[in-house]
Amino acid sequence: MADGKGKKFERFVAIGDSQTEGVGDPTGPGGIERGWADRFAERLASQQGGLLYANLAVRGKLLAQIDEDQTGLALSMKPDLISLVGGLNDVLRPGCDIDLILARMDVMQERLAASGATVITINYPDPALMMPLGRFLTDTMAEFNRGLERIAERHGTLLLDISGSTEVSDPDHWCPDRLHLNSAGHQVLADGMFSLIEPLPEGQSWLNQLPVRPKPALREQLVAEARWAAAFLAPWIYRRLAGKSSGDGRLAKRPELTPVEA
Repeated sequence: MADGKGKKFERFVAIGDSQTEGVGDPTGPGGIERGWADRFAERLASQQGGLLYANLAVRGKLLAQIDEDQTGLALSMKPDLISLVGGLNDVLRPGCDIDLILARMDVMQERLAASGATVITINYPDPALMMPLGRFLTDTMAEFNRGLERIAERHGTLLLDISGSTEVSDPDHWCPDRLHLNSAGHQVLADGMFSLIEPLPEGQSWLNQLPVRPKPALREQLVAEARWAAAFLAPWIYRRLAGKSSGDGRLAKRPELTPVEA
């Protein structure tokens, strides 16, 4: 894998699920979802004077589906920069097999890195930082993150560590469903990913210092949790029981390499 830092890139391909597709960020032309990958590509194109970019990500996809549907197609485009963000949909499912998910991620990163492309990825924040029910997934997410870090180190993948980031997990950066970044959150993630290939001067951070905000009263928290569960958790559980996915029937929004309009 190429180092990536300070290098000029010609072809960037993004693969993954809803976060990379851009769900939660309807700021593209005509209200289409933009997302961190589009924002990242636009910044890179502006800085370099051009870039070819494809985004194969589709919401709701499990890691095996990303691998089967997107990895081979991405490599056929001969990119010199690839982003891989996936696995969260697997981890959120009850009874997930972390070892199996990580084994698939290991194979995917090995294959991507063997192409000679620079590969960028992320780990994930503690879900307890975003919702009280998230504490039931804290240990699972920590185990997943440890595995992602080992895999990235093994293959030379550039990994953005957001596992302990209070900025990324700040409620102002998430949609009401608490599963998808909003426009501000996608911009934060785009800035972080850009720092992987264009490191900031020593002592500087891509994260901003957040103001301290008072904790809501217990009653407010309980009301908010009840509303969230009714509006988002219940439909999510129904889709799982029915074997449905938000990505059923959807195609990639940018399936071919095309020039980025910076």
